[in-house]
Formats: sequence, structure tokens, C-alpha cells
Amino acid sequence: MFQKVLINDDHDAILSSIAHILSKSNVESIERSQYCDEAYLKIKKAELDGEGFDLLITDLSFKRDHRNINLDSGEDLIEKLRSENLQIPIVVYSMKDQLQKVRQLVNIYNINGYVCKDRKGSVELNKAIKAVFNKKQYLSPQVSNALSPRVDLEIEDFDIQLLKLLAKGLSQEEISSKLKSNEISPNSLSTIEKRLNRLRLQFKANNAIHLVATAKDLGLI
Repeated sequence: MFQKVLINDDHDAILSSIAHILSKSNVESIERSQYCDEAYLKIKKAELDGEGFDLLITDLSFKRDHRNINLDSGEDLIEKLRSENLQIPIVVYSMKDQLQKVRQLVNIYNINGYVCKDRKGSVELNKAIKAVFNKKQYLSPQVSNALSPRVDLEIEDFDIQLLKLLAKGLSQEEISSKLKSNEISPNSLSTIEKRLNRLRLQFKANNAIHLVATAKDLGLI
């Protein structure tokens, strides 16, 4: 079983519940964090000390408080870790059950498991931890179809990228330049305009701000 695990969640009760599950599985070292910035620093320090974590279990949603933070969400943390080529196994434990969100996290950030917080969440999380330890991927039953080609997901991964850049305040021209600099295709201004116009129609958004708000409400970004 994993020997060193980091739990990242802003609820004390959830942290204690996950720690109990890990203890029953004989995990020797269990550390906790309640902020994504804190989790990132713990992971980086452990790597520098040559004692990296074997597993990260993290929520996606974190409430803001008085602290100045750089990483607002679990997804920001995951993106940061993967951008630095830190391939620590990751299990997401979240209330969100949108198929597109799960699909994005698996395909783009290569997470190893996704468990939905519900009445059977603890049981599912225990299964996920054991599956990931055995080099298998685990998705809760509620989102198990996220990777199925037969599922008619509302938008594509490329659309998610556009929405995230739009949410950061970038103009269509700036989005085009950003994609080109990262060698992501398609990246032409005309294509970006067409895709965003299609998304506005699809989500019945009046403008870019309304589109971003709707995407956030749906848990897409």
C-alpha cells in the first residue's frame, strides 16, 4: 500500500474521514493541507528532500478567505503539478459529477482516479485508493461513462481551453497568440471566433462574460 499520502481538502471532517480510510489501509505517513498553495509547497518540499508523496487526494473546490493565494482550486493545483512534470498519482474527491470535467481531468492532466462525494463516497474512495495502488484507473459509478466515446458530451476539450483563457480576461486575439505560442491547433483567429460564437449559441449566452459565467455554473471551468 502507499506509504506517504497527502490529503488536500478545506473541511476538517473530510480530512479526518480520509485519514481514517488511509490508516485502516496501513498507510504510514499521512499529511494534510487545507489550501492548494500549501499542498503544492508540501509536495515540492517533499520532492526536494527526496521523500516525495506516493499519492495526492484532493478536492476541486476551495473557499477563499483572507489569505492571498495563487492556486484557487484543486484543478489549478493539478495543472501546476503536471506542468512541472510531477507525475504523483492523483485521486480527485469532489462533489462535482459533470462528465466533461472528469474527461478533461483524465485526458489533459492524467489523473488516476475520480470519486464523487456522496453517501457511499468513503467506500468508493477506498476502492479508488486500492485500484490506483495497483496501477489501475478508478472512476465512481456516477461518472464512469465520462471516457466512453458513445457519450454525447456537450463540448470538446479544445472548447474548455478556450473558455479557460476567456475566463482569464484574454481577448480573441490574445487567445490566438497564446495557442500559437504553445503550439496548440487550431489557433487561427477566425477559428476561435467561430468556436466561441457556437458556444454562445449553444449555451444561450448574451456575451463573453455571460458565457464564462454559464460555463462556471456548469462546472466546466
